[in-house]
Amino acid sequence: MASKRHDRAQLNELLYQALETESGGIKIYETAIECAVNADLREEWQGYLDETRRHHEILTAVLTELGLDPKARTPGREIVAHIGASLVKAMRMAMAAGDPQAAELVAAECVVLAETKDHQNWELIGHVAKNSSGKEAATLMDAYEQVEKEEDHHLYHTKGWGRELWIGSLGFKAVLPPPEEVKHVETAIGASRAEQARERMLKKN
Repeated sequence: MASKRHDRAQLNELLYQALETESGGIKIYETAIECAVNADLREEWQGYLDETRRHHEILTAVLTELGLDPKARTPGREIVAHIGASLVKAMRMAMAAGDPQAAELVAAECVVLAETKDHQNWELIGHVAKNSSGKEAATLMDAYEQVEKEEDHHLYHTKGWGRELWIGSLGFKAVLPPPEEVKHVETAIGASRAEQARERMLKKN
């Protein structure tokens, strides 16, 4: 039987870190869009930016509803902010180096790093919601259900873009948009199947 108790202080920490991840994600996507050379990728990231702004609004409302101050700072939140700022700095460094394709690759990797943390945050929020009860659980589940599929999309699709951009930069034929995009992947299993299908997609082109 699932436990109905959890560490409330650590849940608060998770929510603060999740909000900071979304805040940093806005800046990361704004910078990544500047790095994007491929028009389809730029459009994809613009959509993710819009969704990330909405996720930030959803989390802000969650914290407020649970009696937390969205502006409160914790050591963990400061670390998340530092990592986000570092990813933005990395993309700026790549752009300054003067190779647009290389900067685009760096941007894809930075987005994947940021979305890996973001994806885990929401998985954990969902875990708490599914294994708790009461108004708090309902609030978390409502937010989780609004965001979950979009977070899957952000992570798995950008991983696909990063892989294909790297393959192309190595001199091999890339599948662009990546299989994850073509097959509308929204799960880890779907991402694995899409990657396995890339050779078949290459033969068709």
